[in-house]
Amino acid sequence: MICAQLTLSLHSEIENTIKMKISKIISLSVIALAALSFASCGNKKFHVEGAISDAKDSTLYFENMSLNGPVTVDSLKLSEDGTFSFEGEAPEAPEFYRLKIAGQIINIAIDSTETVKVKASYPTMTSEYDVEGSEECSKIKELAILQLGLQSQINAIANDPTTGMDSAQVAIARTLEAYKTNVKNNFIFKAPMKAYAYFALFQTYTLGNTQNLIFSPRSNPDDVKVFAAVATSWDTFYPKAERGLNLHNIALEGMKDMRILRNEAATNQIDASKVSVAGIIDLALQDNKGITRHLTDLKGKVVLLDFHLFASKESLKRIMMLREIYNKYHAQGFEIYQVSLDGDEHFWKTQTAALPWISVNDASGASAKTYNVQAIPTYFLIDKTNSLYKRADQVTDLESEIKKLL
Repeated sequence: MICAQLTLSLHSEIENTIKMKISKIISLSVIALAALSFASCGNKKFHVEGAISDAKDSTLYFENMSLNGPVTVDSLKLSEDGTFSFEGEAPEAPEFYRLKIAGQIINIAIDSTETVKVKASYPTMTSEYDVEGSEECSKIKELAILQLGLQSQINAIANDPTTGMDSAQVAIARTLEAYKTNVKNNFIFKAPMKAYAYFALFQTYTLGNTQNLIFSPRSNPDDVKVFAAVATSWDTFYPKAERGLNLHNIALEGMKDMRILRNEAATNQIDASKVSVAGIIDLALQDNKGITRHLTDLKGKVVLLDFHLFASKESLKRIMMLREIYNKYHAQGFEIYQVSLDGDEHFWKTQTAALPWISVNDASGASAKTYNVQAIPTYFLIDKTNSLYKRADQVTDLESEIKKLL
């Protein structure tokens, strides 16, 4: 009887112990599942997928169009059917990506956890593609096609042998103005908080060998207002977003430039004391000999602050042009502070070994971002007081401007 009671008691203790362990296991499982659920909520993804035909064995790049330029997120080698699939962290504010094969690109905007589906054929994917799952991407496609049409019009005007230079400039200006009016009214002002409104601000056209912003906040007061409108809207919908802050900086710089242009129009010569609000932003970068060179150390000289990419096709031609100007005016107090944005330091040092001016490197692109550089190459003219005088898009004759400052 006693043995039976002991056995019963022992079984009861074992049963209770087992129940407690099971209870703990269940509790831990619930906690683990809750943690997993919480983690997945904070780790939402977007997806870009589809197919690009006629591109077997081609490498398809998926790039983030950051404020410092394109950054490769992922890539893959396309198979016979051309299918692809990329994913990324869902952004808190609209973000921009692109699909790229060689020189062909498709722009993508992401503002949530959507799945964007793209179908295209190489090598016409830039102008002929289908996109589903995102109104933003559909609008960006419309803008891209409009931009291609604008470029065709500009090329036709520039290449028409019966049109004089002055007449061509007037015709191109009218074409650009008509384009801007259409885009402002039908895309930007209708929904300035949208990703496609932001995208429209940074569309470009090429004339000669120069790439230019269609909306130029540094030389056109109406364009400054457009940038400011989108910046204000982004402040409301995406407070503290980096792109919104960047828009504000561009708009403020544009307003300052407008004051410069108004002063020039009134006096036919800029008064340096009025132009300079806070001098220039100093750059302290290492040159090709390992010496840190400060831009502000060049006070007393007329300086061409040049942003350059030696890996570009037009590099040699541009360097030859700069060398000719440097040789003419260096003895009179002219200097070049050239910032290379090349990522290969050895290549940069090789390319600049024989250059007579100050050559520094900034592979990070931070200096270009500081000066709101939107296209490479570009330059800024700095006067003898170490104040920003003019930007490239404000200069029609570089040599005459240098001589004026000397």
